[in-house]
Amino acid sequence: MKFAELSLPGMASTKAQKQKVVEEFTEKIEKQKSMVFFDFTGLKVKDLSELRKKMKAEGGQIKVVKKTLLKLALQKAGLEIKVEKLKGGVALAFGFKDEISPTKICYQFSQANPNLKISAGFFDGKIREAEEIIALAQIPSKEELLAKIFFLPNFAIFNNLQLNLFKLSNQVVKI
Repeated sequence: MKFAELSLPGMASTKAQKQKVVEEFTEKIEKQKSMVFFDFTGLKVKDLSELRKKMKAEGGQIKVVKKTLLKLALQKAGLEIKVEKLKGGVALAFGFKDEISPTKICYQFSQANPNLKISAGFFDGKIREAEEIIALAQIPSKEELLAKIFFLPNFAIFNNLQLNLFKLSNQVVKI
């Protein structure tokens, strides 16, 4: 295969290939529960691959696309996003399994890799600014909240129970 024959998603060369990319993206946009738009300029290939693996493990997907094709796919899916405002190379993190994991994964990854810059997102049926997506990513998960709610009171109850059992066992020994 010649180099000129290679085509990456979003890097289509013929009109038919571009149409196929738009169709694929439109389908993903319609299936998603949330999306995170990010600039990956300066990110190393191995880092982007690592991010893809993390996203896949959580039931999500990362896709790189040209802005013009993204704009067509978004319009076709009925979403109005000003793609022109997105800076640098545009990639999308799709959340198919849940709404929060793409935001958390991208945010945590951006903390370790400053070249990844969250640009915007789509959550709860609305376009969100980068600040909102970052704030959403910083909210503790359901599991973390449940652990905090149940662990602290139970810890105190457990300590009291343990103390009472110790006192009771000392009294039994004395009798």
